[in-house]
Amino acid sequence: MTFASNPILDLQLNQPTEIEAPTRSLTKLPIQRPVLLVGHGSRDADGRQRLLDFASSYQALDTSRPVVPCFLELTEPTIQQGVDWCVEQGYTDLSVLPILLFAARHNKFDVTNELDRAKQRHPQLRLSYGRHFGIHPQILDLWRSRLDQLDQPSHNPHGIAREDTVLLFVGRGASDPDANGDVYKLARLMWEGSGYQTVETCFIGITHPRLEEGFRRARLYQPKRIIVLPYFLFTGTLIKKIAGITAQQQEQFPDITISSLPEMGLHPYLFNVLRDREIETQQGQVQMNCEMCKFRLVAIANGAAHDHGHDHNHNHDHSHGDHHHNGAYPDPDAEATHYHNRVWQVP
Repeated sequence: MTFASNPILDLQLNQPTEIEAPTRSLTKLPIQRPVLLVGHGSRDADGRQRLLDFASSYQALDTSRPVVPCFLELTEPTIQQGVDWCVEQGYTDLSVLPILLFAARHNKFDVTNELDRAKQRHPQLRLSYGRHFGIHPQILDLWRSRLDQLDQPSHNPHGIAREDTVLLFVGRGASDPDANGDVYKLARLMWEGSGYQTVETCFIGITHPRLEEGFRRARLYQPKRIIVLPYFLFTGTLIKKIAGITAQQQEQFPDITISSLPEMGLHPYLFNVLRDREIETQQGQVQMNCEMCKFRLVAIANGAAHDHGHDHNHNHDHSHGDHHHNGAYPDPDAEATHYHNRVWQVP
C-alpha cells in the first residue's frame, strides 16, 4: 500500500539520528490506517526536530500506513493540520497517539479538546485515541542498559561502586498529582534490585521538589557519585536547563562525581512501546488509570460523569511559565506553598 506525501511535513523532516540498536520485528498491524503522533511542542528547534525524526524513524519501520507527526502547541504542524492532511488524502479512520510519558493535563484535556475541534470540522472522522507511554518494562530496560554502561571503566574510571552512588531521577513536572506520582513509581522500580545506595526524585518545573533540592537531598547520603536521569523523550529547553544546573553542581561540589544520562531519544525500545500503543487503538484495548485523576474526583464531587473520551469542554488557555520558557517568564509555581494551594483545583 502506498500513500501520498505530505508537503507540509516532508519539508520539516530531516534525516533521523541513528537508532541506538536494532529494533525487534514489529508486530503486524491489524488495520492499515494512519497514525497521528502528537508531541507536546517546543520553541527549541532541536526539541521540535527530534519529534519529527522520531516519527520519520517509526514510519521507516512500517511503510504500510502514514505516520503523521504534529504538535499540541508552540510550533507546527498542529494537530488540526495533521488531521486535515489525512482527510485530504481520503482517510476517515485515524489512530492518535500522544508522544507523552505520563497522563497529565495535556493528555487528559488538551489533546482531546483538539480532537473535538477536528471532529466538529470533519464530522465523518473516527478517531481512536491511544495511551501515553506510561510505565512499561521496555522503558525500564532502556534505563537499566544505560546505567550498566556507566559502570564501564570508560564512564567510571575511579570504579565507584553502586552502593556509593545515588540516582537522581528528574521528571518534567505536572500540575496533576497522579502523573507526578507515576514519576515516583518509575523511579522506585528503577532503584529496587539495582544495588545503588538510593534514588531521589525531583522535577525541573511546575511541581516540587525542584532539581536543586534534589541535588541537596542526594548529597545528604554523602555519595561518591550522583547519576542524573532526565526522564524526557527528547532534547529541548528543559533538558538543556538540567544540563546547566548539573554542571553548576559539579563545579560547586568537585569531590562528588556527577554524571548525567541523555534523554531517551530514538531508542528501539520506544518504538516497540509505541507499536503496542498503536495496536491497542486498533483493537479497542486502550485503558486509562482514572482512580486518582483529579479531574475525575472533581467531576464526582460535582455529581457529573467523568469521561476521557472526546466530550471535554475546556479551553487550552493555561499558563506555562518556567515550564516551557526556562525563566523567560515568571514561574508561578516557584514557591511550593502556592503550588500546594492550587494543585487539586481544576480549571
